[in-house]
Amino acid sequence: MNILLDNVNFSSSSGPNSFGKKLARSLIEKGHVLDEKDLSQIDVILTFIMTSLKSKFSPMVQRLDGIYFNIAQDYKMLNSPIRMTYEMSDAVIFQSEFNKLLTEKYFGQHQNSHVIRNGTNLSDIEKIMPLKHHVIDNFEEVWSCASSWRPHKRLKENVRYFLENASENTCLVIAGNNPDFQINHPRVFYVGPCDWVTLISLYKRSTKFLHLAWLDHCPNVVVDARASGCKIVCSSAGGTKEIAGQDAIVFEEDDWDFSPVRLYQPPDVDFNRRYSENLTNVSLNINTVADDYLNVLKSVTAI
Repeated sequence: MNILLDNVNFSSSSGPNSFGKKLARSLIEKGHVLDEKDLSQIDVILTFIMTSLKSKFSPMVQRLDGIYFNIAQDYKMLNSPIRMTYEMSDAVIFQSEFNKLLTEKYFGQHQNSHVIRNGTNLSDIEKIMPLKHHVIDNFEEVWSCASSWRPHKRLKENVRYFLENASENTCLVIAGNNPDFQINHPRVFYVGPCDWVTLISLYKRSTKFLHLAWLDHCPNVVVDARASGCKIVCSSAGGTKEIAGQDAIVFEEDDWDFSPVRLYQPPDVDFNRRYSENLTNVSLNINTVADDYLNVLKSVTAI
């Protein structure tokens, strides 16, 4: 099948593009063509978030990461091209149930929608060795967290959870750019942005991965950390709990009716409120995820 990946930047490491690269590799390995120069030969368009095309010349499937709901922004204007793509697409793939419910609140239900959560390259992860470093090797246990840090990622809450719950023989390694909370502590280490292999190496050295972000959709860092063997610590607010695994530590937050909020003013986490609903294990294998995508892509074509 000839598939046009629309609005994917293979030189970017952002969440959608990072997943797009993993998905593209798996689709190519399965024998599908993604770089067809003759647009007349395209069987189906897979658009990430919103289309960059001037016209729809083949069946289109939208892969939707999320929409805007930050009241501090002009969210209606920002959502406009996403909604246009949503309404013109023959099918929509959401990356979490949370994402689906949120989008339907703003755009209405789509007649052909599917939830397919993100995956990662398990075979690549298996080949990467746990991180060895003279600083963290002084500790019995390592916890980690990683993000492109913004206020709703709640780095401060990650650090607070660590300080309140980790033993004296445990350190916290914080990866990612622009950390918006800094603390000078002998067991907390900031390492800045890291490439994917280094992050996986860190996760494989870690026992816990902290991701207490507020209203996150389906973070790739959690998929990678869980696939690397980490126990996930997260919030019930958003889609993270859907991929965190049965053994995750999840903290209950107040229900949200999907009304616009000030995203960069998140509430603190109450570490005394444990989420009590059953959690499930979902497949993290990018090849399984790619098969699920292919089923949707084929369903909107004559192939």
